[in-house]
Amino acid sequence: MKLSIIVPVLNEAEGLPKFLAALAPMAEAGAEVIVVDGGSSDGSFELAVVSHAAALQTSPGRAHQMNAGAALACGDVFLFLHADTLLPEQAYAHIEAALAESARVWGRFDVAIAGRSSLLRTVARLMNWRSRLTGIATGDQAMFVTRRAFEAVGGFPELPLMEDVEMSKRLKAISPPLCLRERVTTSGRRWESRGVWRTIFLMWRTRWRYWRGADVRELARTYR
Repeated sequence: MKLSIIVPVLNEAEGLPKFLAALAPMAEAGAEVIVVDGGSSDGSFELAVVSHAAALQTSPGRAHQMNAGAALACGDVFLFLHADTLLPEQAYAHIEAALAESARVWGRFDVAIAGRSSLLRTVARLMNWRSRLTGIATGDQAMFVTRRAFEAVGGFPELPLMEDVEMSKRLKAISPPLCLRERVTTSGRRWESRGVWRTIFLMWRTRWRYWRGADVRELARTYR
């Protein structure tokens, strides 16, 4: 199995060297790493260029960036990874084994959230539980999908928000997700910078409004 790791970034220079260094063992094992910069002003693109990763620049928008990375990728499985998220050990092997042992074509990892607040552990447990219940994965959970399935659904819908939710809905029409219990570790900065309770309320309210049919562009303005 050839794995392509696609990383959309925007102004991630502070943590990008450590993040890319953590991916080096996977690159040495044969994974392709593609960093897709959405117009950073802090040197993120230049850092990616001097790393072991392939790098390209596009217009901003996470869905657009991930689709651009997939168009460049050579792998037969795509892993979409946020730049503030670290993979578990043997992630390559876990993905390969899970896909080989089932007829399913996509999936995600469980998530742990790194941060000072003890509430973040509860948030992570709820995210993992909700994902298993609904078959919906979020970008924080490091979604992976076969090239064939990705192309069959037309890639990520180029929405300003909820592209991961809509992509999950499309992929569920092909197969349920593989919900791997190995955990990625994502940064809690989003929750801690805005306040944990406030962020939890905002995220749940945004999802509820999305399911009720609210305009995604309006939701994106409110969320950001």
